[in-house]
Amino acid sequence: MTETPATTVDDCRIINLEHHPHSYGTLTVAQNSNALPFAIKRIYYIYDIPTNSTRGGHSHFTEQCILTAVGGCFDVSVFDGKNKKTFTLKRPFEGLYIPPGIWRTMENFSSGCIVLVLSSIKFDEKDYVRDMDHFTELKQNTFDKHL
Repeated sequence: MTETPATTVDDCRIINLEHHPHSYGTLTVAQNSNALPFAIKRIYYIYDIPTNSTRGGHSHFTEQCILTAVGGCFDVSVFDGKNKKTFTLKRPFEGLYIPPGIWRTMENFSSGCIVLVLSSIKFDEKDYVRDMDHFTELKQNTFDKHL
């Protein structure tokens, strides 16, 4: 894989997951449906995160994902090689959709934060771009091709 998609931070957006509030608790549902921009192939969660930690720090060639704070809150910064946006996730029914070709960094975790990730692919190390300089170079080449 040598080219990242021509996605931008404007393609990242908050998605409201189906949720059903009741006096005895709220049920939130994430399932393969027209409400999600991809079919879920993998689900994982991150917990016991030290509050001063930074997570993420990578991009993907093909993976799409939705990040959700099922407990606590945290910030997600997304970068497309030119522009940056930061989202605060703090409601368990709100997920941040991140398309492929977007660098993401998670930080400012509250105590007890739990991050749930819905992924469009099974784990594949070859799908990752873990070096920011390499990512920026790939994105610049992608941007140049689409001008």
